Amino acid sequence: MSGAVGVGRIEDNDQMAVEHTDTDAFRGARFTGADLTGATFRDCDLRGLKIVDSWLTDVNLSGMIGNFRVNDVDVAPLVEAELDRRHPERMQLRAMESASDHRAMWQTIEQMWSETVARARRLPDPLVQERVDEEWSFVETLRHLIFATDAWASRTILDHPMPYARLGLTQTSYPRDDALALGIDVDAQPTLDEVLEVRADRSAVVRGILAGLSNEDLDRTCSRTPAPGYPEELRTVRQCVRVVMNEECEHHRYAIRDLAVLEAR
Repeated sequence: MSGAVGVGRIEDNDQMAVEHTDTDAFRGARFTGADLTGATFRDCDLRGLKIVDSWLTDVNLSGMIGNFRVNDVDVAPLVEAELDRRHPERMQLRAMESASDHRAMWQTIEQMWSETVARARRLPDPLVQERVDEEWSFVETLRHLIFATDAWASRTILDHPMPYARLGLTQTSYPRDDALALGIDVDAQPTLDEVLEVRADRSAVVRGILAGLSNEDLDRTCSRTPAPGYPEELRTVRQCVRVVMNEECEHHRYAIRDLAVLEAR
């Protein structure tokens, strides 16, 4: 991360909080006796972070976790094991080798999302559009998965130069103007049914790719990046399909987490 400090102010417990955006000003910084109560770190690089003799209660962490020590115990394997217990599709995803394994994995993904969409349909429409704890709404999550399929399946694997659906949604770090240049309506507010119609088409694209896939095809090198601005590097069909499926599994985990909150209303 680099750039100047972006400053905004919000009211919080009679204190004026400063928002720091797109900055490397705190790289290597030391905070001693600092009050970080209620602070939020989103899309931050915290590698090498060290917290000593501090209060860590009611803390919620999510992201890529590895070699994460709490009181000298690496808790990352414990977290991974518990996630696998709750979401066994993660183990199936990691175990994929052959083309038939990939087809079976996609069947699992389609089945779990079918059940989850049916669950979401039982909610009033405003709730499937509502963000829980500033995360994407259910509809926005499905929109992002449309973009993931367009980028990693239609563009990389099928070599379509501009396959992006208007109702897709890029990751939050992707520049807004670049997303608009792809034909994506970043300000759209589609209904769940409108998004599901596009989503069904994109799921069929992946299903079609996998239907004719051989073991040799998995190691074919793809010539296009997923979208303009992505790093220029070699990517195989295997890697691209795995990205699509990993996105499906991880965002499904987030979706059912937030659905439980909405259902509790």
